[in-house]
Amino acid sequence: MTPDSWQTTLLRSSSDRVLVLASRQVGKSQTSAALALKTALLDEALVLLLSPGLRQSGELFLKVLALYRDLGRPIPSAQPRDNSLRLNLSNGSRIISLPGTEATIRGYSSAALLVIDEAARVPDELYLAVRPMLAVSRGSLVCVSSAYAKMGFFYEEYVNGTDRWERYKIKATECPRISQAFLDEEREAMGDLFFDREYNCVFSEATDAVFRDVDLQAMLDCSEEPFFPGA
Repeated sequence: MTPDSWQTTLLRSSSDRVLVLASRQVGKSQTSAALALKTALLDEALVLLLSPGLRQSGELFLKVLALYRDLGRPIPSAQPRDNSLRLNLSNGSRIISLPGTEATIRGYSSAALLVIDEAARVPDELYLAVRPMLAVSRGSLVCVSSAYAKMGFFYEEYVNGTDRWERYKIKATECPRISQAFLDEEREAMGDLFFDREYNCVFSEATDAVFRDVDLQAMLDCSEEPFFPGA
């Protein structure tokens, strides 16, 4: 596999707080898998991969296993056969892929790397529940996602968060494997709102929102003169 430039940069990064906002199908899950495997191979480490649901957890872990096998299993597995959601290595490392519920993730501690896949769709409560896992280990937190609604921790951290985060943005037009003809077809089929969300890294209004975000922000704008002064 020849990585794209942003993938090379991320895999070589020493930052312990990373936000990846990326189009669909640009290789963000593959990069997450490579980062997890790299961490587990270089030292004894607990690596947790968190996804919104069980199906996503399984798919992400299959990418980890595929990379591990393609590398020729450089460190032997400490289990008789590869588990569907867990890889234990003989150097003491563990890679565990979990669906995004508090019941499945509480109890883990001292993670060297915590990857939250499709982070824009992970509830804030879950994000707040996993952060303490890094308290003692001072491990790395990597949040990877396509754009979604203008709400939730991923949106807030990416748009309004501090410089503590290293940020990446990868649009579909920056991926050499996605043709412009395909994107033109997708825009026509999906419409601008969903196309920009899925392929252009644009956070949009929640489709079930009662009020638009721009209207809510306008309500808080003190520069506007009130209709009824003194009321």
